[in-house]
Amino acid sequence: MRNNVFDLSGKNAVITGGSRGLGKSFAESLARAGANIIIVDVVRNEQTEKEIRDYGVSCETIPFDLADFDHYAELVDTVISKYKKIDILINNAGIQRRHPSVDFPKADWDLVQAINQNAVFFMCQAFGRHMIENGYGKIVNIASLLSFQGGFTIPAYTAAKSAVMGFSKSLSNEWASKGVNVNCIAPGYIATEMNTALMNDEVRNRQIMDRIPAGRWGNPQDLGGAAVFLASSASDYINGHAIVVDGGWMGR
Repeated sequence: MRNNVFDLSGKNAVITGGSRGLGKSFAESLARAGANIIIVDVVRNEQTEKEIRDYGVSCETIPFDLADFDHYAELVDTVISKYKKIDILINNAGIQRRHPSVDFPKADWDLVQAINQNAVFFMCQAFGRHMIENGYGKIVNIASLLSFQGGFTIPAYTAAKSAVMGFSKSLSNEWASKGVNVNCIAPGYIATEMNTALMNDEVRNRQIMDRIPAGRWGNPQDLGGAAVFLASSASDYINGHAIVVDGGWMGR
C-alpha cells in the first residue's frame, strides 16, 4: 500500500511565534500529522505545549527575540545539538502597526521590517544552511494577501510581506536542486488578535465581508492543511510558490 505522503512522523519542525494565534494552529496541524514541534517565541505558553504533546509528539519552546540577529547561529546550534536535524521551518512570527502613510513613524517602519521581513530571511538563511547540508528541508514562509495588494494604513506590513514572497522565490531558485523547498502561504483575512481592530470597525468589517465569497473571515485552522501539504513530501516538486488561503478574495 502506498505510504501517506502527508505523514510527518519523526520530522522536527521549528515554528516561530508558535505559542498562540496562527502559529499555534500551524503547530497543532503539524503535530496531528506526526511532527515534533520546536516553538521559537519571545514568551513560553505551557498550555500550548501541553496541548501539542497530547498529539503524541514532543514540544518545547525556546525563548528567543527574533530581532536579536547577532545570535541566530547560537539559536540554530541549540536546536541542532538537541534534535540533530530540522526538517521543517515555518516562519510565522509577525507584528502589525497601523498609521496613515503620511504619518507613518520610522521607528514603527523599522520594527515591522525587522520582524516581518529581516527575521524571516535570516531564519531561512540560518536553518537553510543546515537543511542544505542534510540535502532535505521544507521552509514555509507566511506571506499575506497584502503581498498582492496594497491595503490601507499598513505600508510597512505590505512592504515586508511583499518582500517575503519575493525572496522566497529567490531562495527557491538557489535551493530547489539541493533538496530544500521554499514556499509561502498567503493568508487572507483571518480572525486573529492582529485583526481585532478591523473586525471591530463596523464599516471596514462589512466591506471585507462583502468581498469574501466564502462569506466569513477565515479561522487559523483554515490554514493548517496548506501548512501540512507544504511541509510534507506531497509538495516535493513545488518550489517558490505562494498558496493563497483567502476564502476566494483574490478571485473576485
